[in-house]
Amino acid sequence: MCKLCDAGFRQNHFGSRRNFLKAVAATGVAAAGGLKLFAPRPAVADAGGLPNGTGMPGRRYVLRGGTVMTMDPKVGPDDPIVGGFKQAADVLIEGNKILAVGPNLNGGGAAVIDVSGRIVMPGFIDTHHHQFETALRSFLADGVLIKDSTGSPSGSKTYYEYILLTFAPHYRPQDVYINELFGGLSQLDDGVTTVHDVSQIHHTPAHSDAAIQALIDTGRRAAFGYFEGAGQPTPPKPGYAYPGDATRIIGQWFGGKGINLSKNGLVHMIMGGEVYLGDPTTDASWTLGRQLGLQIAAHILSPFSIRPIFDRLTAQPPTGGNGHIGIGPDNLFIHMTGMSDQGWQRVKDVGAQVSIAFPIEMNMRHGMPPILKMQSLGIEPSLSVDVECTMTADFFTQMRVAMNMQRELVNQMILNQSGNSLDLTQANNWGVSPAAAACPWPGYPYAPSCPVPANAPSLLTTRDVLRYATMNGAKALQLEKKVGSLTPGKEADIIILDATSLNVAPLNHVPGAVVSLMDRTNVETVIVAGKVRKWQGQLLDVNLPKLRKELEESRDAIFKAAGIPQDVFSPE
Repeated sequence: MCKLCDAGFRQNHFGSRRNFLKAVAATGVAAAGGLKLFAPRPAVADAGGLPNGTGMPGRRYVLRGGTVMTMDPKVGPDDPIVGGFKQAADVLIEGNKILAVGPNLNGGGAAVIDVSGRIVMPGFIDTHHHQFETALRSFLADGVLIKDSTGSPSGSKTYYEYILLTFAPHYRPQDVYINELFGGLSQLDDGVTTVHDVSQIHHTPAHSDAAIQALIDTGRRAAFGYFEGAGQPTPPKPGYAYPGDATRIIGQWFGGKGINLSKNGLVHMIMGGEVYLGDPTTDASWTLGRQLGLQIAAHILSPFSIRPIFDRLTAQPPTGGNGHIGIGPDNLFIHMTGMSDQGWQRVKDVGAQVSIAFPIEMNMRHGMPPILKMQSLGIEPSLSVDVECTMTADFFTQMRVAMNMQRELVNQMILNQSGNSLDLTQANNWGVSPAAAACPWPGYPYAPSCPVPANAPSLLTTRDVLRYATMNGAKALQLEKKVGSLTPGKEADIIILDATSLNVAPLNHVPGAVVSLMDRTNVETVIVAGKVRKWQGQLLDVNLPKLRKELEESRDAIFKAAGIPQDVFSPE
């Protein structure tokens, strides 16, 4: 039995896959000179359909004549930030690697994909996504994080009480599988070629195996975040194995300590260790994760009384956990809203990574996304979508919201003439101060006699948020040597965006077009490790109607088991 083959999704059949289904039923880069990569190209090139065997060892093809944005300043001489080429350029791929980037490449008989009129860039990287919630999309569109005392619609149907405590305990392994698979394919269609899956759904080893199998079967790059099973009682139910099952998981699925990579070369493991679960769990998860050589991830945010816990983790000497756990460069912290100056300074000093989910943090009362704090420290975040029960997983939205939210704050600081602060007591009347209103034409802060305060933070640009969405994401997941930029020698995770479409043409500014104008309809082709996964606007080898039906059946079962009535126009 091959569930994905039945669904029309062709797979390689590894032993681990058979074992999973049975349980559920019960690099070298060649030198440029030798290849003559920069020789004049042939007058006649292949055209038309998709080349066969993309991503296979030795299979070579070239993306010809696109507007290339490498995100590597050293590869792309015409833009010192995003590595752009002003003239049409090519990307040569062999197997899963990028061989060369530049104009007029001679691929030595390589197949040709014409990308004229297209923007070619690295795939987006999502550093925090609860994919197990795909069946709950839009259920919590109005809710905040935790139930409050207001009795309001937003404060009554909330994430912690409904998603984690009510729905999550009723997921079966097959629910985990289809939710993970469908959510991953949806983001692949959107140009997100790498995800950190933070699914707090590990009630049993079978649940964990289902999540990992789905990540592999999706065919995109992923970090499997091994977190707790949300909603477990105290003591937990029989079969609960977190965090100790991490030893089995890394051995069975990821080649063991020191390898940490799935057989298809795309999925690795991160240890989740939530600090709000109590010191014993923090000690157990962080200690085991470090023994196994894994990165350690945790949600750090204003609610759940996390700030004093984080202060102990960042104390010198560390007093976290039961008195000895501290943070390090192996940590990935999600949100980081509302933390102390001490905590932030330690994050910077040790080189820990930070993932900001701008739309969710703004919408669900996590606290102000801490971009200004990070700017003040000279560090940068990666971007993440968090939960689709409340907001879209579209990455163009993530970039736009990050840029717009930061600029709104900074622009208002400037209009307040404060430069680096907002008077929240005047939140209903933010505007130009009386002194600023007296400035001569064209008014404050444009008149020479009324300049922008010198201490105002720099406004984010489209180039900045593109870096957050690509290079910074790779660094946050310890993948910066593999992906994040179109650098020769790195693996070919590439998206091709249609710049001739109605919502973009004419193309005047490449970073601006991607961030300010585009959406998933512009994602024409998606490549992961050299293999084309989306072609001419369509995902390949996927029977979406069948998978959609399975997802709907999973949703129905989860709602029924949780005792929550299904009503698409339900009152709040």
